[in-house]
Amino acid sequence: MPLFHTCGPNQAMVVSGCCLSTPLLIPGGRVFVWPIVQKIQRLTLNTMTLLVESPQVYTQMGVSISVTGVAQVKIQGQNDEMLQAAAQQFLGKSEAEVKNIAMETLEGHQRAIMGNMTVEDIYQDRKKFSRHVFQVASSDLVNMGISVVSYTLKDIHDSEGYLKALGLGRTSQVQRDARIGEAEAKRDSGIKQAKAEEEKMAARYSNDIEIAKAKRDYELKQAAYDQEVNTKKASSDLAYTLQAAKTKQNIKEEEMQIKVVERKQQILVQEQEITRKEKELEAQVRKPADAEKFKLERLAEAQRVKVVLEAEANAEAIKVKGEAEAFAIEAKAKADAEQMAKKAEAWKEYKDAAMVDMVLEVLPKVVAEISAPLSQARKITMISSGQGDIGASKLTGEVLDIVEKIPAMVHAMTGVDISKAMKGVN
Repeated sequence: MPLFHTCGPNQAMVVSGCCLSTPLLIPGGRVFVWPIVQKIQRLTLNTMTLLVESPQVYTQMGVSISVTGVAQVKIQGQNDEMLQAAAQQFLGKSEAEVKNIAMETLEGHQRAIMGNMTVEDIYQDRKKFSRHVFQVASSDLVNMGISVVSYTLKDIHDSEGYLKALGLGRTSQVQRDARIGEAEAKRDSGIKQAKAEEEKMAARYSNDIEIAKAKRDYELKQAAYDQEVNTKKASSDLAYTLQAAKTKQNIKEEEMQIKVVERKQQILVQEQEITRKEKELEAQVRKPADAEKFKLERLAEAQRVKVVLEAEANAEAIKVKGEAEAFAIEAKAKADAEQMAKKAEAWKEYKDAAMVDMVLEVLPKVVAEISAPLSQARKITMISSGQGDIGASKLTGEVLDIVEKIPAMVHAMTGVDISKAMKGVN
């Protein structure tokens, strides 16, 4: 089954196999690949950064130095011949392996150029050294399909102090030239400063003379101008004073007229205010007073009528109440009298039976009153000799003994023998 393959602009696809006499190179795009009979492989076109170090290399004069350079390389995908060469050299290798091959090539050329140059040439003309390495390495790496994008000399150092000694000599020379130049500059500066001071003083004195002359002319002209100005000013002041007096007099007259008009207006306003106050007093005091007087008179009359009516009503109520109470008392008296008469007739007819009935009716009340003190007692302590009743029966017996003595007490007080009467009924 046919398949399509794609890659980005940083890759190249290499298709080989059936129907292809030479491999098909596709830098960034898509390609149709037959499975099984054709094979697809990829090459990276990314830029690779190489840190090219050449430690302890002897230069043309036999001085050992160490050089570090930085190179940017990449497989050239826009040139078909270089891409074909890169495919032959690096197809199937990883990016690390490609970088290592390029590194070894660059490092070898860098060492070779270091050996053909002096330390001073490398140190003083770094661009020349970088250009030689770039040109030599590019011509060699292009056969592998790799182009050198850039090469820069990063660092030069040595372990013997040779570079430092070169710097010290140049530094001493520069310092000497600087001191000589400083001394010459101070000398020239002093000479020029003296000449400038001389010219400055001459110009100053000449300027002072001119200033004094100008000041004199100015003061003479100023005195003449002041005299003329003072004369004009005195005349102007006198005229101003006269005009001010006239203006002040006119202002006073106008102010008097204004005060007269204001006074008239105030009188008119006061008259209107008096009229308003009278109307206000009429509306707020007199009329409300009359209304209040009328109200109080009506209230007093209503209160008088109310009191009279209440008194009449109370009197009528007392009268009716008295008549009702008199009628009730009279009716009650008649009822009591009728009841007493009926009781008397009953007692007369049933004398002994009525007495027995009354005794039986009153007897429970008497027993209750006799036993009332015992019911209020919280605690009763009884002492027995062992003979007779004890406990509750003893208390009940004592109460009954008291009740049995009642007929004798009634007979002694009234002469009526209740026991005899009750036996007669039986």
